[in-house]
This record gives sequence, structure tokens and C-alpha cells, in this order.
Amino acid sequence: MPLELTIQQWRSGEQLLATVPADQRAAVDRVTDSIYAELRRQLGGPFTVAELVGLYEQGTTWCTDLAYAIAPSTPTAWDPRITADAAFGRYLRAATDYAGGRTGL
Repeated sequence: MPLELTIQQWRSGEQLLATVPADQRAAVDRVTDSIYAELRRQLGGPFTVAELVGLYEQGTTWCTDLAYAIAPSTPTAWDPRITADAAFGRYLRAATDYAGGRTGL
């Protein structure tokens, strides 16, 4: 998937996250925060947009597995279009070559 489409997909995830009903919000936030923490663990210190995209392109099954383990009774939290994409979108802002919505690629 082209870089611009991937970033757009992640932004859509952040927008979907903002629309999660209040009764599901805590569980969805826990999952998103856990995915974000796992991204930090997997990528370590400084990283580039390309490295983050590369990790995403390897698949997000691990995100769904993590979501089910954290929130087994909240199916909304298992939707990678919400939790995984939002976590990747937030983590994108920390890339060394990403600034102001632009990449250095």
C-alpha cells in the first residue's frame, strides 16, 4: 500500500477512535494504549516512517490478539481499523522523519 494511503488509514483509525461509544471507550483506550506500548517495545529508540510502515505491512494480527486478551467482552476493541490504526497513527508522530503531517521520504 502506498505510504500516503497507509497514513490516511491510520488517521481514519484515530477518527474512528474518537467516535467509540462512552460505554466501550475505556476498554478501547486500554487496547489502543497497549498496542502503542508494544510498538514502542518493537521499534525501540528512534525510528523512521518507513520502519513503522514496514512493521504494519507485516500484519496486525498481533494487535487483534492483544485486544482480545485485554478486552474479551468488548468486540469494538478487537477492530484493528480502530485500535491498531489509531495506535499506529499516534506513534507515527514520533518518527524521526515525520513533522507537521509530512514525511521526509
